[in-house]
Amino acid sequence: MPEFDSRDPRTPAFWDERFERDFTPWDRGGVPEQVREFVARSKAKTVLIPGCGAAYELVYFSEAGWDATAIDFSPAAVERARAITGQWSERVVEADFFAYEPAAGLDMIYERAFLCALPRAMWPQVAARWAQLLPPGALLAGFFFFGDAPKGPPFGISRGELDQLLGEDFECVEDAAVADSIPVFAGKERWMVWERK
Repeated sequence: MPEFDSRDPRTPAFWDERFERDFTPWDRGGVPEQVREFVARSKAKTVLIPGCGAAYELVYFSEAGWDATAIDFSPAAVERARAITGQWSERVVEADFFAYEPAAGLDMIYERAFLCALPRAMWPQVAARWAQLLPPGALLAGFFFFGDAPKGPPFGISRGELDQLLGEDFECVEDAAVADSIPVFAGKERWMVWERK
């Protein structure tokens, strides 16, 4: 593993350094199968992708007719995402999730290694922001990383902790094993859909 100067994942510099040095073990290089299946059966059409990284899913959602926006606070991540997303690159926005205001109401927030990228102390703030951005009936859907290693990222959560974190504002309506995980997440992630109460 390379040596890095930045050690705080709460800052853009942490992620810039990793993207600039092409150290992105969380990047699967494409769209997971469960996202494809979900898009095919979902009625949701307006989605926000926070902490988008390379934003492969932005292209998939957009080509399926969704109004999709991907945000990241790392300029290097945004640059990579814009290079990858082609005609959809204007939908990649450099923004802080905690301050970003969507142009339109959301049907869904897509979770892909955003929660586990941030230190555990920030999780209540993340959950509160998800609840603030999503109206009743809207969905928080994606992949949740489970584990108890003290260091990260990725920072794992237990199922009980996740239920406690989201249970006041969300109800879990789908929970499934993931068959096509990349090595860093293999055996430790689940596809989940949470509906805003």
